[in-house]
Amino acid sequence: MVKKKALTAAGLAVMLAAAGCSVGDKETGMSAPSSLTSSSSPTPNKTSVTFTYFSFSSNKDIYANETVIGKELEAQTGVNWKMEFLVGDINTKAGVMIASGDYPDVIVPDGQIDKMIDAGAFIPLDDLIEKHGPNIKRVYGPYMDKFRQEDGNIYHLPFSANLGYIPEPNITQGAFWIQRAVLKEFGYPVVKTLDEYFDLIRKYKQLYPKVDGKDTIGFATLTHGDQFFTLTNPAMHLAGYPNDGGVIVDMNTHEAKVYATTDIEKRWIQKLNELNNQGLFDPETFTMNKDQYLAKLTSGRVLGFFNYAWQIGDVNNHLLKAGIDEKRYMPLPIVYDKDIKDQYIDPPAFVNNRGIGISVKAKDPVRIIQYFDNLLKEENQILVQWGKKGETYSVDENGRFYRTEEQIKYGQDPDLMRSYGFSYFNYYWPRYGNFSVLQDGNAYAVGSQPEVAERSYTDGDREFLKAYNINVFSQLFSLPDNRPWYPAWSINKGQGTPEQIYEQKSSDLQRKYLPRLILAKPEEFESIWKEYTAEFHKLDVKGYEAFVTKVVKDRVAGKW
Repeated sequence: MVKKKALTAAGLAVMLAAAGCSVGDKETGMSAPSSLTSSSSPTPNKTSVTFTYFSFSSNKDIYANETVIGKELEAQTGVNWKMEFLVGDINTKAGVMIASGDYPDVIVPDGQIDKMIDAGAFIPLDDLIEKHGPNIKRVYGPYMDKFRQEDGNIYHLPFSANLGYIPEPNITQGAFWIQRAVLKEFGYPVVKTLDEYFDLIRKYKQLYPKVDGKDTIGFATLTHGDQFFTLTNPAMHLAGYPNDGGVIVDMNTHEAKVYATTDIEKRWIQKLNELNNQGLFDPETFTMNKDQYLAKLTSGRVLGFFNYAWQIGDVNNHLLKAGIDEKRYMPLPIVYDKDIKDQYIDPPAFVNNRGIGISVKAKDPVRIIQYFDNLLKEENQILVQWGKKGETYSVDENGRFYRTEEQIKYGQDPDLMRSYGFSYFNYYWPRYGNFSVLQDGNAYAVGSQPEVAERSYTDGDREFLKAYNINVFSQLFSLPDNRPWYPAWSINKGQGTPEQIYEQKSSDLQRKYLPRLILAKPEEFESIWKEYTAEFHKLDVKGYEAFVTKVVKDRVAGKW
């Protein structure tokens, strides 16, 4: 059994103090900001208009007013959206869009944001915010200088402006996931190291080599398109670091070091080579696309995988809806060695290079910025996260938000989440950050509300929580250490800079060599590794490390 990690007020106080936050509500451990009152905007123009919205994320195309949330926001503003999402390769789509200059009214460019800004795809927002954005200023005010570009202008609104702080009860970031049936089969063992994790999977696959007549898959991962980081990132987590991108940062010196080609990466890739030669690694890892990967996870054939929870979206929800509780996946904080402290849970952070911008082709930037500002009223931030009181959430006698057994489905049923609008509006828009606390002390994010987490657990969930002597799943993980620069991957490199060129070339080398290394015969591994490291160190690794180190130290000093 695991020693119980009670989420006490004292424990939370330590965590929040380390993060530079105060504890506001001793009962919940939540820290609420001093002022969250929504500002009043001038009466907006409510004539009907439909704007175009494109996101480089995956979803089903839709008109916003076909959802409950979109229809409500249209009633408030007169604005509807034709929402379209990425199909195909992200780099190709960005290139075509930039080359043609055919932009929608607003764009959520995700990892293509530097390209879009450098191409002049977005208009400056400063004057629009000053004239029409009192709520934008209220929410983003403390962060404005963290996402201004070098020319002094603001071109996008990020998704991570935290107002207060509350830790999440469940894992929403990275983890090594394992099918629950594996843990149950062997009596709920404590699984801490990578060797323990794979040994358990190996033993289970030997017992159950087939699922519904198809081969059981020991371990799979996602490498398609821009998701290749799913293969490279585990190395730093296994070594006890959070997701800082292609570097690890020393906690004392704040020096950044590229971990590719080091023993940190080699140990991970060599383990996958070993798995592959034992028949435990999915042979389709380097050929399947994301939809095929998610379908495979949902089939129940896969025993283990590494992913960030936001990548796998509805997998657990589909399995839950199908009533296959034991085929659902449990997150584990796996590290190389028992003496390594895991750091999978994100510390409080501000991500300044992901967000939404208004394009140079926008038909009416004023109406759009007014829509954004209206969206940031606290009552609408509650709408896009919680929905409508009495319909998708309830409030107890103490003013605490919760969901009844019937209402919980709005956070678990993928079809309901889409039709209501949560899948479209709860993230890729101007918003409070995930860890925010509402003015009344409730959690902004539904998943962060303790009352919701406890009520949403199935009998199967409670069986696992009891077996591991914990109250919520995140208690299996260590609390995050304070990292004021975090995350380093959000550092803006700019298109065509030496740093951006290094990142592209290093990524190309990893895409070329890591599949070869994993699929090679064991006796071929060392020679290919030597070739890979020789090619990698032709790049200006030291120059890149010096660049990141300077920005990290600037952020620690309060300069963004």
